[in-house]
Amino acid sequence: MKIGIQTWGSNGDIRPMLALAEGLKKAGHTVTLVVSSIDNHSYHGICEQLGIAYRQIPEHIDFDMQDFALRSFKMFPLQWLRALLDEAFFPSEQELYKAARQLVADNDYVIGHHFLYPLKLAALQQHKPFFSVTLCHAAIPNPAVPPLSFPNLGLAINTLSWKLLDVAFNWALKKPLSRLWLEAGHTPPANILTELLTSQQLNLVAVDPLFCTSFEHWQVQHQNCGFLNLTEDALQWQIPDQLKAFLDEGPAPVYMTFGSLQQAVPDWSMTLFLEAVALAGCRAIIQTSSERYPAGSQIGQVYFIGRHPHQPLFKLCAAIVHHGGAGTTHAATLAGCPSVVVPFMDEQLFWARQLQILGLAGSPLPAKTITAKLLAKGIKKVLASKSMLDKSRLASLSMQAHDGVTSAVNLLASHFNN
Repeated sequence: MKIGIQTWGSNGDIRPMLALAEGLKKAGHTVTLVVSSIDNHSYHGICEQLGIAYRQIPEHIDFDMQDFALRSFKMFPLQWLRALLDEAFFPSEQELYKAARQLVADNDYVIGHHFLYPLKLAALQQHKPFFSVTLCHAAIPNPAVPPLSFPNLGLAINTLSWKLLDVAFNWALKKPLSRLWLEAGHTPPANILTELLTSQQLNLVAVDPLFCTSFEHWQVQHQNCGFLNLTEDALQWQIPDQLKAFLDEGPAPVYMTFGSLQQAVPDWSMTLFLEAVALAGCRAIIQTSSERYPAGSQIGQVYFIGRHPHQPLFKLCAAIVHHGGAGTTHAATLAGCPSVVVPFMDEQLFWARQLQILGLAGSPLPAKTITAKLLAKGIKKVLASKSMLDKSRLASLSMQAHDGVTSAVNLLASHFNN
């Protein structure tokens, strides 16, 4: 089969789709990946290595991540999402739609990141099957659990809460998200959250079963496949000699990163990390995006590292301080490391709470109120917790038993030619 995949967002939105593309390629399919990277990172090299056709559309997204991050601290969740779309998605909507139409025309099936409604529309117009991938199950209606920030008042009230959330999404986003459909002469789906943003045929929920409770209450199109883990670049990556020497000099360090968000607040995050490390009295590896602390350098008990596959290094660390992105949450858990989570937005707060419920992290430390003193306290608590370490190792074993890519490929195969 010829399969087209389209994704949009940061590294955490793109790596799972690369993993899926690799799995489909190994299963004998011809795969093309279209990427829209809001931090303008190119994935051409890894796609060439995997034998996957690659296009970056647009080549450059004019989005000031640092300014947006600073302003977003004061935003409510739906306000934040609308602002992100206004600044990083809608200006490129027509280019994404044009790329989507071409991708649909060139392929038998198309698969899209759950927010890529232009691909869903293009598939509808050309009568081609469209499947979606969701990287966080927090927005999948499930009467067994309430929406984030809603109280759990039982199945009946939770069902009503999800309907209220649908109303809120429609109020905030229906007009701008319907524009493309109306211009194309199609009636948009009635509800943004439950109908427009995912496939009604098959929506792959790329979350390890460890984190998915009561998913039997999901609508039938939502199928849990597990974490889409990209391993190819991790197999190729070698730990630098200088970093090996640092690791051998003392006890396992704490790893610290805010993922793609760190590029938006490089100086603030580095100051926070360094002050917290000094207060906690621990060794640390800090992922750097700051010119003041170049990758490969070291200051005392702190080693600075640039962009790299997380898992090979995470498994050599004592704990991971991170922002609660879906990818980093899965990577830390798979590595058997407890987490200290500093969420910037509601979806990350959701992951922070998932880790806390499983005993793999302490209480979330929201970025809006975080201080070096609070972060240091959180680090020391995790490092002193044998229970958290034991649960993290058991969680890693549980995750290792699941192969999300194989499961996703099999679920897709069951829908091919149906």
